[in-house]
Amino acid sequence: MKNIVLFGPPGAGKGTQSTNIIEKYALIHLSTGDLLRAEKAAGTELGLKAKEFMEKGDLVPDSVVIGMIENKVKANPDANGFVFDGFPRTIAQAEALDQTLQENGLSISKMIALEVDDDELIKRLLERGKVSNRPDDQNEEIIANRIKVYNAETAPVADFYKKQDKFTSVKGIGSIDDIFESLCKVIDQL
Repeated sequence: MKNIVLFGPPGAGKGTQSTNIIEKYALIHLSTGDLLRAEKAAGTELGLKAKEFMEKGDLVPDSVVIGMIENKVKANPDANGFVFDGFPRTIAQAEALDQTLQENGLSISKMIALEVDDDELIKRLLERGKVSNRPDDQNEEIIANRIKVYNAETAPVADFYKKQDKFTSVKGIGSIDDIFESLCKVIDQL
């Protein structure tokens, strides 16, 4: 079983590359952003709580996100593996994910980080905002805050997996196919 954390700042290409990885390796995609947006669109209590944080570009509280992920893992006991996209975002989430997976006889195989500079991220997110209609992708101030929050609160998660010797970095600039080829080289070694 391959359980991969696809890591990187907002706009690094995690969603695009997750789709390619899922298709090639028949893994289940766990995107907390997608799950939270679905809850928000459905108007659930969880979605309304998440909406307050998401619209400011802040992180949704750990307890909300961890519960969603745990439910998805338990609902798919026969999976070939999972691609965690946008999760974990904090050390506490990484610890909780490891514990949840361990309780289900699983573990993270590898964290793969897509490395992209801030100027490119802002450019990509503003372009995505033109077609996604996501308000958090249309405001440069909110985008800058999302990147700031990522650098302060999420980037340190890489050290958590480095200590477990499960971290690899891949250049996230170039063609989608070239980046995917680099990711496959890492995944094929698992």
